[in-house]
Amino acid sequence: MSRRPARDDAAPAVPLAAPARAFKVPESVLVVIHAGVAPDWEVLLIERADHAGFWQSVTGSKDTPRESLRKTAVREVAEETGIRVGGPGVPAAALVDWRLANVYDIYPAWQHRYAAGVTRNTEHVFGLRVPRDIAVRLAPREHVASAWWPWREAADRCYSPSNAEAILQLPRYAR
Repeated sequence: MSRRPARDDAAPAVPLAAPARAFKVPESVLVVIHAGVAPDWEVLLIERADHAGFWQSVTGSKDTPRESLRKTAVREVAEETGIRVGGPGVPAAALVDWRLANVYDIYPAWQHRYAAGVTRNTEHVFGLRVPRDIAVRLAPREHVASAWWPWREAADRCYSPSNAEAILQLPRYAR
């Protein structure tokens, strides 16, 4: 009588594949968080933890290509500032898609976050009106400081030209 090998002995061991590296989706949002009324708007900027002196509005890529831009904006605002769109003091309608998009070359310092051959990102601009006294809780691994500035000064402080230009659009898009 022949004996069949047990299932574990029947095939050579196959090493488990390393998990695929998750690259960033080259489509993102930029959310200009603002308070006050025209012409005295103030804009919230946050300073990057990985680049001292780099001030910006909330930005972030889609988690997946299928994630909606609005969902990306809501998620990124919550992750980076602790502000909950649709939560106390910030109705869902306060987040407005300005229907502006910037296409730009990805900075070399961040190129490694994207798949090979991806060199450009499309950034969609949103505005979010909040009460000036809203609590801001930063994600410490991403940002080390936050500050409110008059809107023109905030634009001058941004390291990203597309972020500065978005802030300068407040008179046109802010409600």
